[in-house]
Amino acid sequence: MDYTNVEDTFFEAFNGKYVRALITAPNMKILKKAAYDSTATPSAVIGRVEGGVEGFLEKNQTPDGRYGAIVQYWLDGDNVNKFAFELSYRLRQDILVKPFTRVFDYPDKDSNEAIGMMDIVGHCGDGYEWIVEEYDRTMINVPIAVPDFQIEEKLTLNNGIMGANFWYLCSSEEAVLKAGEKALDAIMSVEGATTPFDVCSAASKPETNYPEIGPTTNHVYCPSLKERLGSDSKVPEGVNYIPEIVINATDENSMKEAVKAGIEAVLEFDDVISVSAGNYDGKLGDKIYNLHDMLK
Repeated sequence: MDYTNVEDTFFEAFNGKYVRALITAPNMKILKKAAYDSTATPSAVIGRVEGGVEGFLEKNQTPDGRYGAIVQYWLDGDNVNKFAFELSYRLRQDILVKPFTRVFDYPDKDSNEAIGMMDIVGHCGDGYEWIVEEYDRTMINVPIAVPDFQIEEKLTLNNGIMGANFWYLCSSEEAVLKAGEKALDAIMSVEGATTPFDVCSAASKPETNYPEIGPTTNHVYCPSLKERLGSDSKVPEGVNYIPEIVINATDENSMKEAVKAGIEAVLEFDDVISVSAGNYDGKLGDKIYNLHDMLK
């Protein structure tokens, strides 16, 4: 493949911790609602839990013989207690309330860390919850009105990489949507990789005039501000849209494979002018990766 239009630049990534879980349900409609609802708000940057759907499993691939979705929930930082509390919202409000769902631990590596589910999810049973041994797992049975929700007693906490990214600079709206969709499909085919924002419209920057609302727009890359900013604008000629795809991954190899798959997917579209990446002069992330190195 021709990588001429891939800029010689870098992105910054972060060391992160994540829970990798398996949601099961009796049909794909309920399963997808639970999986996407529970991972819908990418908010690690404001101190909340960030999530993404990694992929789907057939009935013969899950512990209970039902449709499955592999999901990841990410922590940016070291405050595991806060992470557990935030994670409980996702599990209780977005999965437990969906009929006939279950949640299993789905670790991809050995880890000595785990988060107990009884205090933060099990007690939704108001003291009537109980432990069962099923599916070769230790499960908490939470009695609810559509009996019953089950979740594995502990979910493993793993170490991974978050915040990898690339931009694909487009001349047309069609390229934003079609190239983005193809990139997301390519990334989802990589085991261990997720895209918490899917196609993201809003590039941000660390500095802001309004710190009370968190990161604000990376104004020099806003096409609608090009004329207003004049020579300060960094939007190239002919570029009308600069979407971003952010990738979290269980390990460095999965991250690199996902970035490469996504870039190669968008380069197939004529209206993708070039590919770049978001970075902050190497001052923000724990790790720095050159885009060209991802393509080797």
